[in-house]
Parts: sequence; C-alpha cells; structure tokens
Amino acid sequence: MDRRDFIKKSFAASLAAGSTLAMGNYEKIFAAANSLPAAYYDMVAVKGGEPEVMFDKAIASLGGMKRFVKKGQTVVVKPNIGWDVIPEKAANTNPKLVKRVIEHCYNAGAKVVYVFDHTCDNWTKCYSNSGIERAVKDAGGKIVSGASESYYHEVNIPKGKRLNKDKVHELILQSNVFINLPILKHHSAARMTAAMKNHMGLIWDRNYWHQNDLQQCIADFLTYRKPDLNIIDAYNVMKKNGPRGVSKEDVVLMKSQIISTDIVAADAAAAKLYGVEPESIGYIKAAHEMKLGNMDLNKLSINRIKI
Repeated sequence: MDRRDFIKKSFAASLAAGSTLAMGNYEKIFAAANSLPAAYYDMVAVKGGEPEVMFDKAIASLGGMKRFVKKGQTVVVKPNIGWDVIPEKAANTNPKLVKRVIEHCYNAGAKVVYVFDHTCDNWTKCYSNSGIERAVKDAGGKIVSGASESYYHEVNIPKGKRLNKDKVHELILQSNVFINLPILKHHSAARMTAAMKNHMGLIWDRNYWHQNDLQQCIADFLTYRKPDLNIIDAYNVMKKNGPRGVSKEDVVLMKSQIISTDIVAADAAAAKLYGVEPESIGYIKAAHEMKLGNMDLNKLSINRIKI
C-alpha cells in the first residue's frame, strides 16, 4: 500500500467512525470539510455560496488552477450552452461560473482560453441569451462556434462497445487542456445530465448516440478522451422538463458545485445530489464497469466545504 492509499484508507475509516449514516444523500455529500492535503483529494464538493466564491474555494482546495493549466498552454472550456434560454432557467451552465473558471486559467498562465458548444437551438441566440458569450468576453476568453461540420474531424474510438468512431470538434483535438463545465439537470432521455453527457456538445452527430444505445455511447466516448478537470455547476438545478426546461418553476436553488478529475466520480456525486443512486443512471454504471472512473464515493477522498 503506498502513502496515498494509506492516507485515504485511514481517513475513510475515521470518517466512518464519526458517521453521517443518519443523513440524507444531500447532507452526506456536503458534510463538514475534510483536512487532507490538496494533492490527496479525489473530489471537492462545495455548497452555500455564489458560483464564483464556491469555485475559488474549490480550486484552491485542489491545489489551484496551476495544477491543471501551465504557462503558455491552450485551454478549451466546454460549458453547456445548448439552449436559447435565460440563465435563471438553468438549462445552461451559470455564466458567472464560466467567467471565473476562465479567469483562473489566465491567472495560471494560459496563453488562450477557448469556449464552444455544439448547441441544440440556434447557436448565436444560445451564446447570447445564456449570458455565456458576454461572460467569456469579459474574462478575456475566445468564444468559438460549434455549428459547422467543417470544425469536426473523425477520430477512432477502438475501445468503445457501441461507439467506434466519431467526429470531434477541432478544439478538443488541438488544445493542451480540456476543462469540462456542465450543469446538473434533468434529461428526458438520460434521466440526468452532468459531466459525461456534456460530451455530446463535443461531437457532430448526436443522433447516432441517441439511436445506438445512448447510455453506452456516453460511456464509450471516455475511452477516447477524458477531461483534465470536471466542474459541475449545481447552483440552480432543473428537476423536470429537461434538458431545455419550461419555466423557472422547474428549477431548485441548490448553491452547489462538484469538482473532480474523475468524471465518473463527479457524475456519481451529482446523481446523489440530484436525488438518485449513481447505479440507476445507465452511463455512470457502464463507465464504472469499464473502469473509466469510480462511482463508489465511499472509496474516494472528498473535501466537503460548506460556506
């Protein structure tokens, strides 16, 4: 057993002794803060603040953005910008969080930070009405279209079970660092969408995934590319009528974020926060079984921060 495993197992044992067994799922994820060194955390779960404040504390807990972004690197940040709706409907990633993540990337020394999505509604309206285009520009980032097939290039995915090739946006192929920045919300086809499903905005032909076992295709894509960092926005969470939403009444204020390098673990925690078991979401279970990440939160070191 190496030092990292020893610390994690010892910490997990002490945590179990003090126990949160009587708590609900929400409280279990966002209990009192842990005290491991930053390099030993698998995940940070933070609640109770504004998007910028929560991210400041979360990324500091993981050792700062310089752990992920080096001087002179090109970064691509991929929020959910799929829908032509205002931020309050929580169909897209919170623009305040998008802005803060970009600022941290530049402070870490990034040469340029690109932002894009392959939107479902008209891309210019999505970018504008979501508030994300303005947020990107205010932070000094470059917002790029995902609306033309010419931007996408075919790649092989040999380890996929149902997905063996796909066309992927060139920014994902060319950038040094890939930061996944989804929003947690209801989804009519996948039940819940967060980090893994946000990858559908990276590829050109979404219909293939929907028609060829959506849950497995979502997991399969991870065998091609995983993000360097996953930041799940759960400030406002759409609980019904997703993914587009109907009204503000579909949304619950949760003031939360989940940050991890393990995309499967991040989605497992998001599922718990959403109110379902991770194994009940097909793509989380599939990715776990393919050993693409760990959905067993009891085996992870999680820093739980309450503001």
